Amino acid sequence: MLQDVLQKALAGATATGTTLKVLGEAGVIRPHHPLGLARAARALRSWGTGPAGGFTAAAKLDPRRTAIVDELGSLTFDEVHRRSNALARAFAELGVTEGSGVALMCRNHRGFVDASIAAAKLGADILYLNTAFAGPQLVDVLEREQPTLVVHDEEFTHLLEKADAGTSVLAWTDGDAEDPTLEALIASQPDDDLEPVERHGRIVILTSGTTGTPKGAPRSEAGIDAAVSLLSRMPLRYGWRTHIAAPLFHTWGFAHLALSMLLGSTVVLRRRFEPEACLAVAQDERCDSLVVIPVMLQRMMALPEDKLHRYDLSHVKVVASSGSALPGDLALDWMDHFGDNLYNIYGSTEVAYASIATPEDLRAAPAAAGKPPYATIVKILDEQGKERPVGETGRIFVGNGLLFEGYTGGGHKEVVDGLMSTGDVGRFDEDGRLHVEGRDDEMIVSGGENVFPKEVEDCLMRHDAVVEVAAVGIDDPDFGKRLRAFVVTDREVGEDELKGWVKDNLARYKVPREIVFLDELPRNATGKVLKRELDKEPDPEAGADTDTE
Repeated sequence: MLQDVLQKALAGATATGTTLKVLGEAGVIRPHHPLGLARAARALRSWGTGPAGGFTAAAKLDPRRTAIVDELGSLTFDEVHRRSNALARAFAELGVTEGSGVALMCRNHRGFVDASIAAAKLGADILYLNTAFAGPQLVDVLEREQPTLVVHDEEFTHLLEKADAGTSVLAWTDGDAEDPTLEALIASQPDDDLEPVERHGRIVILTSGTTGTPKGAPRSEAGIDAAVSLLSRMPLRYGWRTHIAAPLFHTWGFAHLALSMLLGSTVVLRRRFEPEACLAVAQDERCDSLVVIPVMLQRMMALPEDKLHRYDLSHVKVVASSGSALPGDLALDWMDHFGDNLYNIYGSTEVAYASIATPEDLRAAPAAAGKPPYATIVKILDEQGKERPVGETGRIFVGNGLLFEGYTGGGHKEVVDGLMSTGDVGRFDEDGRLHVEGRDDEMIVSGGENVFPKEVEDCLMRHDAVVEVAAVGIDDPDFGKRLRAFVVTDREVGEDELKGWVKDNLARYKVPREIVFLDELPRNATGKVLKRELDKEPDPEAGADTDTE
């Protein structure tokens, strides 16, 4: 009886044995008070499975469970539900209606969650803005999307003034503010339940913008199958405490916020990521899972050994990483220090999850992207759309129930037989693991051979002096194209030594023509290297003796 009620409540989930097995193992299918379960089911039927329905259902099912912990304290699911009711009424008075756009430029804190749920309860589309946007990018995106309301942290006020964003509300402020704040709006309105709207809003995640102006990739409510897909290869459990260090505006951070609605998770948030502080939060808050992007792992592992050994992460059962490839032997380094708890997820804003590497996968092949999860198809295709044999490189195409609907500004990803291109190239190995070799537009032909920057980057990352590396293609009079590598080191090392390292491990034509030493690589807020900033002539003053301290 309970399973029947829950299946109906989960609004369209694929009724398969796998679905029930995965949800049972995760603790989602569990005894609940019949009245609470009925109210949760009603909420999902009325509001859908997005932020509006998900958080409302969680509040009806387990109102006193802690939902959010941030620098301001904690909030229960019931408090989050009531705060968003009041805020939705205030947003409506500011002109937000069904089909409106509400843009958020917030760091990880309760205001991000409050505003997301409130906008969803009005049937508005929610646009998540990257907190690392430069002024021109912000202007371009807001002019294209034309949101009715912008919710932002006070620190971004000067950027939004350049964008002429119109009506705005402050989500976080460190002092008195002239503009209205979320807390003031919440206090100004009643918090009783709202009448459901007919339209369910969309979530618009922006692409990383590493090659130009970020594109808006909207996605409607994914339903339960999205969670089942992730949970089929990542053992998250009901009621866990989860520190989401990854930005909430990013696909990966938001995915775990959405999972918290289903899993009843307590989400622990901090506005800024600091390597040692992240370890401290995971330990002190007794978190069961930690959600990161790979550069966060890099920065934590770059801490001195005495600091790494200071923190006990034995309570952390899952470290969920996504957003870019794990460079070099980072996976092994992490697991050797903190145990076999690392899961690496490969996907994109457009296709969501494509594959998941478990600790066993990463022990066997540290750079592997893993295997496709439940209800996901991944194929390697050639230029004619035909499937490539195991071991041979081609373009990666993905099919699942999470594909995006086309960019808000027009355009779409290439689709072949219902499978969508990720924009990457890769191969499957004999054990069924996917290996991502790089972006399909980054490959160069050097001396008649295909060369992918990632292979050279991974090789250089294994040198004990290299902390970070990125490579781009440049013209070469002898080979046609060669790579220029940009490295960050933690001790003095010569260009010839690094070139010799690559020559000893890879083919001669893969040795970078130049190696440029930098203090740091340019990255966006989700940790991706901005190669467009590197793809320029190097500073003539840069060289092997560049100070990297």
